[in-house]
Amino acid sequence: MTQQDPAGGRTPARGPVPTAGPATTLSVPSGSRRVPVLIAIGAALIGAALIVAVAAGSMVLGGPVRHVETGIVVAVQATSLSSVQGFSIQTTDGRTVDFRVGSIENAATFPTGHLAEHKVGLVPVRVTFIDQNGSHLAVRIEDAP
Repeated sequence: MTQQDPAGGRTPARGPVPTAGPATTLSVPSGSRRVPVLIAIGAALIGAALIVAVAAGSMVLGGPVRHVETGIVVAVQATSLSSVQGFSIQTTDGRTVDFRVGSIENAATFPTGHLAEHKVGLVPVRVTFIDQNGSHLAVRIEDAP
């Protein structure tokens, strides 16, 4: 059995197509296909920014890398109590660590002249420092916990 095609040709007869249930059509709005791509681009940009931040290190993250040593003051190089050029501490593992004195960020609460008292009293100090020009530059000194 054949049917007449509206265009004038003849086509084989077809019956209804059997289905397992109601037909469901999924439609995906065209804009939602962009969302995963935009998320991937955003993640890539954030990743690249983090890599740059870590690589730039000191400039992006607020200065040079800081280190901390704790020990007993064993030497103080000074011309007066208010003019300390450097000092040395001995750590609990027996190392002697030498420091130059830079701009101490907590000088109001720990004046560098106070190091002499720590030397006499054998009271440990905690020194925060940066490495600069091959030496340790103290930037913060405080009583050790």
